[in-house]
Amino acid sequence: MKLNDEQQMLQDSVARLMADKGPVSHLRELRDRNDEKGYDEPLWHAMVESGLTGILVPEEHGGIGFGLVGAGLVAREIGRNLSVTPFLSTAVLGATALATGGSAEQQQKWLPAIAEGSVITALAVDDGAKHRPEAIKTEAQAAGDGVTLSGGKLLVLDAHVADLLLVAARQGESTALFLVDPKAEGVSIERNRMVDDRNAARVTLDNVAAEPMADGAAALAAALRAGRAVLAAELSGLAREAFERTLQYLKERKQFGRLIGTFQALQHRAALLMGEVSMSDALAMQALDACDRNADDAEVQVLAAKAKAARVALLAGQEAVQMHGGIGMTDEFDIGFFLKRARAGGETLGDANYCADRFAALRDY
Repeated sequence: MKLNDEQQMLQDSVARLMADKGPVSHLRELRDRNDEKGYDEPLWHAMVESGLTGILVPEEHGGIGFGLVGAGLVAREIGRNLSVTPFLSTAVLGATALATGGSAEQQQKWLPAIAEGSVITALAVDDGAKHRPEAIKTEAQAAGDGVTLSGGKLLVLDAHVADLLLVAARQGESTALFLVDPKAEGVSIERNRMVDDRNAARVTLDNVAAEPMADGAAALAAALRAGRAVLAAELSGLAREAFERTLQYLKERKQFGRLIGTFQALQHRAALLMGEVSMSDALAMQALDACDRNADDAEVQVLAAKAKAARVALLAGQEAVQMHGGIGMTDEFDIGFFLKRARAGGETLGDANYCADRFAALRDY
């Protein structure tokens, strides 16, 4: 798809912001000092000042309502720089869930806070290590006039710094989202680090008071679709940056008295990767646009884009490390960070196999 003038201006401004405030070196610094919060606070504040935290928050709640294409453009630059922020957990997943299925009171309380960057949200979906939203065992039980939740969640992004948990639980035959105070009695949060040094946590719920959403089922479905689409854009940005860094290395590194970029075998691999990266990027942007247009096939487009992006990002990371040779295997060189993020990001909200399987089922294969 071709960006309009506003989208192009957004892309250009975000590219400058991420390169200046959230480069790969910041990820390394956060990891090396074992940062307590685990995300780049100065970058997050800069994103708040730029209005990016409210990119999916409707204007009546203090956001800019730029749509998923806009959120994808932000995520693509996050992917290129491996910037560490709660953008996905809060500005995408939290904002989408609340805007879609929250009551008027819930939206009025939380959406302006998301837009102004004063709260962080965490979406707790999976009970196990793999993304299987259809196999949730966490249960919601009626308790007097309210609801309580019991169960456990794994790999909950940014849970240990969250001000609000959105927890997926079964209620009868359906699965919906419920709002939970992370400081409530019965909530236990154990911070873990993923292979890419991002925040994740194990969340245990023991008879925890929860607040039902007006339409928690719709909120969950919308959040998962938006999250996968935005992740596809992030992974496509990551893949392109890994490719471009590798291409530059091929033009500089000499072996046997020749630039290694003149070796035909490496040229073929680079050409194949370029085609895959371009296809992944096109699918991601097309899926984001389909969501904004509420197209009938938006769901299948998102699944196709996430499946492709997960595979291409992993390929780009693997090829980058290999074509950088011995230096690519060292921690001192940044290229390995791209492979680690490709692995973790590809698994988040459904790996390539999961998304391809869901795509096939929706297409009646």
